Amino acid sequence: MGRAQGILTRIRRWARQSPSGSGPVIGLALGGGFARGIAHLGILKVLEEYQVPVAMIAGVSAGAVVASAYASGAEVGTIAAIAKEMKFRDIGRWTISRLGLAGSDRMVDFIARLLKVYRFEEMRIPLAIAATDLNTGRPIVFRDYGDVVLPIRASCSYPGLFQPVRYRGHYLVDGAMTMEVPAHSLRRMGATHVIAVSLPVNGDGFDPRNMLQVVNRCFQIMQSRAEREWRRFANVVIEPDVSGMEWDGFANAQKLIERGEKAARAALPRILSWLGRGAPAAEAA
Repeated sequence: MGRAQGILTRIRRWARQSPSGSGPVIGLALGGGFARGIAHLGILKVLEEYQVPVAMIAGVSAGAVVASAYASGAEVGTIAAIAKEMKFRDIGRWTISRLGLAGSDRMVDFIARLLKVYRFEEMRIPLAIAATDLNTGRPIVFRDYGDVVLPIRASCSYPGLFQPVRYRGHYLVDGAMTMEVPAHSLRRMGATHVIAVSLPVNGDGFDPRNMLQVVNRCFQIMQSRAEREWRRFANVVIEPDVSGMEWDGFANAQKLIERGEKAARAALPRILSWLGRGAPAAEAA
């Protein structure tokens, strides 16, 4: 399917999901966080529970994985079950390379387990994935048509840890380097209301035990300086408490999901107000 046909498919799907005058066009932007990204599942669970119509979804890094799986039609429970069994070896393989400590070729099989379809134009919900172009120093956003596997791998290629992904003569790395939360991408896709999910980590008591923890913390500090840029495109920002959770803490999957749920419930009153609904009794109390 060509680009024009892919865009036409997106427009038709968007029209079915949000006919003119029927209400807000809600977009969901999922930020990065490696294993901490499992918290996104708790947010999706709550949005489904209260029938919040997510018309489009975008993600970077770990958020790209969750966004792609959900957009493809995978159920939140199914994604959660896979996440709870996940290990680093499912997505990375330690190797000797001048460009990174691990290759992400194993991610191809892992993505195949998660997704129901593998092309942007076949997604149940319009999807965008952001990566960072090392050549230009700018974000590159994939959407509308084409294969989703390479963009996911690129968006997850954390510098220093994973080797960059080659794409049309360019090297691509983690989307969070230039777009911590892809709220702007959703605005460009037509969202009138954006729910942005950020996974901040408080550095209080930071006691690094290895090089990757030092690098990770440095990137967190850098990204916090650019927070104002993406926040201005968001109507609601959800920030699950992921403190105490390691970057590779897949064993904490259930706790992360619960923290995502808690943060989403706190944001429900404002989100439901867009739909003309009052806050649920438990959250309003």
